[in-house]
Amino acid sequence: MRSAGSKSPRLIGAALAAMIICGASPAAADDRYAAIVMDARTNEVLLEDQANEIRYPASLTKMMTLYMMFEALERGDISMSTRLTASRNASRQPPSRLGLQCSRRRGCDTITVEQAINALVVQSANDVATLVAERLGGSEARFAANMTARARQLGMADTRFVNASGLPNPRHQSTARDMAILSQALWRDFPEYYSVFQTPDFSWRRGGGRNHNRLLGQVEGVDGIKTGYTRASGFNLASMAERNNRRVIVVVLGGESATARDSQVAYLIEGAFQEFARRDDPNAALASLPAPRLDTQTPPGELASVSATYTRADGMVVETMSGLAREQSQGDANDDQNTEEAN
Repeated sequence: MRSAGSKSPRLIGAALAAMIICGASPAAADDRYAAIVMDARTNEVLLEDQANEIRYPASLTKMMTLYMMFEALERGDISMSTRLTASRNASRQPPSRLGLQCSRRRGCDTITVEQAINALVVQSANDVATLVAERLGGSEARFAANMTARARQLGMADTRFVNASGLPNPRHQSTARDMAILSQALWRDFPEYYSVFQTPDFSWRRGGGRNHNRLLGQVEGVDGIKTGYTRASGFNLASMAERNNRRVIVVVLGGESATARDSQVAYLIEGAFQEFARRDDPNAALASLPAPRLDTQTPPGELASVSATYTRADGMVVETMSGLAREQSQGDANDDQNTEEAN
């Protein structure tokens, strides 16, 4: 593991080396952006940009909550059909929520472990995260301490959890590198459960929702893993994709909008596979990758000069910057930025 504090992007390979925007200024000291691209099978880091800098993980936290649930399933502490009963504390968590309720007349809602897993993956439900924490840890604080201890064992040296959801707390911190390590651990340690991150939608009672990871089914090979957003963190996404027995992990933190974040992750995924293709066939033509940092604070007048598309090796034209100027002034209409955790 590289030492903490690296500020400038580190890139390996010709395809990813093409990812530096000419004339882009260094990230500001208060910039929330961080990114890492890693080969999931070899641990080779293909690109890192402020990957060791402390950031707020937001709902990427729920990946660790799910890791703890999967371990409990393997130990036999719970089963998919085990029913979990909400507490008043869980029912009072802010959005995003499944909608668990407690009342004097009807008591508190219950859901199965399987429903809880789907609610965490698809709806990023904060009330369910607290419910799980209280069941597995006795209290959310104790469960968060257990999460942190397990994270250390996985090699997540710069992560501290204080809750199971990722809701704002200045002591609740991680890095892009640690989130990549966690993504890899979920895929490596729980192959029987990893496919849950591809779940497109989930319904409970009269409510439901679709998976916030909009790269699923849109970018070739993407099969996970988790989005996150708070006002403090910006828009986060940990993603994985596999093509031709090559698996890449991409983590982007601090996106300016959900669309810019998604475009950045898609861009980095394509760049990684272009690098793999170059290594396999040094004579292969490389795709044009003109705009690596979609979240760079580009002056509005310069947006028009940045290419809106790039072309993959198979000829597909992929849109990247479309609508970014509009989003910088209006936000993403598909994201509820009035909640603390919408994505």
